[in-house]
Amino acid sequence: MKRGTIILLVVVAVIVLLGGCSVRAYNKMVMMDENVGKAWANVETQYQRRADLIPNLVNTVKGYAAHEQETLEGVIAARSRATQVMVNADDLTPEKMQQFQEAQGEVSAALGRLLLLTENYPDLKANQNFLELQAQLEGTENRISVERRNFNEASKGYNAYIRKFPNNIISGMFGFEKKAYFEAAEGTETAPEVQF
Repeated sequence: MKRGTIILLVVVAVIVLLGGCSVRAYNKMVMMDENVGKAWANVETQYQRRADLIPNLVNTVKGYAAHEQETLEGVIAARSRATQVMVNADDLTPEKMQQFQEAQGEVSAALGRLLLLTENYPDLKANQNFLELQAQLEGTENRISVERRNFNEASKGYNAYIRKFPNNIISGMFGFEKKAYFEAAEGTETAPEVQF
């Protein structure tokens, strides 16, 4: 065989091998991107579950604590603002994630005030509907935590994969971008001070 033919066959073989690797890498990026989207949908599902529980909880408390209108309205207003903040799984920028987290943080704070308010109403604390709603809300908060952790793990795997060489070349060519993470809200690193 001529030397030129051998070189041509080697070049073709290298191109075929690189092309095959590129296709596998691209397909894996697509799969991992879909996993991040699925994880995000699970997070949104749990936040929606919480938003759906809030009106029932507020109405149950309203019957016992009618003069606590400001707290009740605060919970409803925070829920309303939180459900208006939409983040698309394809556009998970740090700024949009922060907006989403701030809105959900307002809901958490308002619910915390609502649950503290119930301490003043022993009959409410004994109400079966309230106890069931409170248990569902606690379970939902746990589910939210789990789904946020799952989302961060999916994002971490995806982000690491698209940044590795030679995947970073392929991800750059096809527009695969880094995904944002859920992060702890400011001030949560300091334990709250409890005074009696």
